[in-house]
Amino acid sequence: MKNSVSDRSFYIESDDEDEEKDLNNVDQGNDSDDSHEWNDHDAMRKPSSYSMAWPQSYRQSIDLLGSVPSPNIGFLGTTSLSRLGSSFIVPPLIKRHPPVPDTIPSAKKPLLQPTDIDDQRRSSHSLHPPHLLRGSTRNVISKVAHDHEVHFSGQCTFGQAVLNGINALCGVGILSTPYALKEGGWVALSVLFIFSAFSFYTGLLLRHCLDSEPGLETYPDIGQAAFGTSGRIFISVILYSELYACCIEYIILESDNLSSLFPNAHLSLGGLELNPHVLFAILTTLAILPTVYLRDLRILSYLSACGVLATTLVVLCLFWVGLIDNVGIHSKGTTINLATFPVAMGLYGYCYSGHAVFPNLYTAMANRNQFPAVLLVCFALCTVMYAAVAIMGYTMFGEYTLSQYTLNMPQGIVATKLAVWTTVVNPFTKYPFTTYALSLTPVAKCLEELIPLNDPKFNLYSIFIRTMLVVSTLLVGLSVPFFGLVMSLIGSLLTMFVSLILPSACFLKIKWGKISQIQVALCVTVMIVAVVSSAFGSYSAISEIIEQLFG
Repeated sequence: MKNSVSDRSFYIESDDEDEEKDLNNVDQGNDSDDSHEWNDHDAMRKPSSYSMAWPQSYRQSIDLLGSVPSPNIGFLGTTSLSRLGSSFIVPPLIKRHPPVPDTIPSAKKPLLQPTDIDDQRRSSHSLHPPHLLRGSTRNVISKVAHDHEVHFSGQCTFGQAVLNGINALCGVGILSTPYALKEGGWVALSVLFIFSAFSFYTGLLLRHCLDSEPGLETYPDIGQAAFGTSGRIFISVILYSELYACCIEYIILESDNLSSLFPNAHLSLGGLELNPHVLFAILTTLAILPTVYLRDLRILSYLSACGVLATTLVVLCLFWVGLIDNVGIHSKGTTINLATFPVAMGLYGYCYSGHAVFPNLYTAMANRNQFPAVLLVCFALCTVMYAAVAIMGYTMFGEYTLSQYTLNMPQGIVATKLAVWTTVVNPFTKYPFTTYALSLTPVAKCLEELIPLNDPKFNLYSIFIRTMLVVSTLLVGLSVPFFGLVMSLIGSLLTMFVSLILPSACFLKIKWGKISQIQVALCVTVMIVAVVSSAFGSYSAISEIIEQLFG
C-alpha cells in the first residue's frame, strides 16, 4: 500500500500543446469507465488553501476509511455496473466537471498519514504535491519526504469502496431498527426508505460539490467553499459532535450487552457498590483507553474488515432464533404510534450517518466515476438489511421490543450467545476504524491543533486531551444510559444536519445559477423534511430522556 517518495524526482512532459490535447480528451470521455486513465500524465494536485484552515487534521484522520486493506469484490466492479453508476444513476441535470487529477500511477497511497507532531501540523504545501508546471521544456519536480511519505489518493478499488461504505453505514444502528418500528408503528418503515433515498441523493450532492473546484477534499472544505470560514467551522463542529456522540453510544452498548451476559456481576469498593451496568461501562473504558494513545493505526486497521462480517452474523442470529429456534412470530404490531413517532424518525436518521466519510471515500477511489454505483450498492444493501431486521425483530418481540434486539433474544440459546458476544466484541474490532479513527481521533487532533506547535509539553497535553475525551464519554454514558433515546437524539439533532441539511445547503450555494429548477426543488424538499424531522425528533427524544431520568 505504500511507496516512499523520499529523494525521488518526477519528470513530467508539460508541453502546452500536449496539455490542451489531454484536457480535451478528459472532457470528451469523463463518463467512461476508463476515465481515470487521464491521470497517466502524472499530473499532480496544486497546493490547496482549504487545508490551511482549521481543522487541518480532518482529512488525515478520516482518510483511514479510504485505505482500509479490505478484500476486493471483483463482481461488483463490472463494466455494466460502473456505467450504470455514471450514467443512469446520475442524470445530467448539471454539467459535471472532471475531478482534479491527484494521483500518480507509480506511487501508492500510504495506509496512514505521518505520526510525527510536526508532520501532523504541516501546511498544505507539504501535504500535497506541486501543481503541474507549464512550459515547452521538461520540468523536474522533486519532493523530498521529511520523515514520512507523501499522501496520494486514488488507489481504492470498487469492491474496497463498497466494503468501506457499508462498514461506515451499517453499524450499531441496525440493533435499534426493530425498536424504531415499535416506537413509530408500521408506518415508520416508510421513513426508513425516505431517508435512504434522500441520503443517497445528498451523497451524490457531496460528490458534485467536491468536483466544483480544485482543492476540495473533505466535508469541511465543502463548507468553506459554500459559506466561507464560518461555514467550515460550523460544519466541523457538527461533524465532531456527531463523531464524539458515537463514542458514547459504544459505551452504553457494551454496558448493556455485557450486563445481559453477566447479570450478577458487581464490585464493592469500600462503601461504593457498582452494579453490572456501571462496572462494565468502566471496564469497557479501561479496555479502550490504551488504543487512544496509538498514533500508528496500521495494525489495528486490519481489524476493521471484521465489521461487515460481524454485523451480518448478528443479523443472521436474529433470523435463526426466530425461524429455526421456534421463537416464532407473536405480534402483528400497531399501524402508527403518533406519540413516539418522532423517536423512530431519529433512530432511522441515525442509520444513514456515513456522510462524514463519503468525501474521503470519493477522493480515495481509483475510478471516481464509479462512486454513484458504490453509493447505490451500499445504500441498497444496508436498507434491505435494516428493513429485514426491523420487520423480523418487531414481529418477534412486539411491544416488548427493547432498544437493542440482542437484549430481547432468549437467554441460553446458542444463537443468542453468539449474537450478544459478537455485539460485544464488534465495537472492539471496529473501534480503531469507527470510534477511534472516525470518531475520537479527529476530535482529539482538532483540539491538539489549538496547542502551539513548538510547545515543549505538547505530548503531555495530547495525552491529557485524549484521556479526558474517553473519560467524558464514560461519564455521559453513565448519566444518560438510554441507548435508543440517545441514538434518536443523535440522529435527529446531528445526523439530519450532516446527512441531509448541510449537503443540500452547500450544493445550492456552490451551484446556484448553474442547476435546474428540479435540482433546486429536490434540495429544498430534502431540507424541509430534514428540518421538520430534526425539530420533532430532538424534542421527543429529549422529553423521553428527561422523563426517564426524573419521571
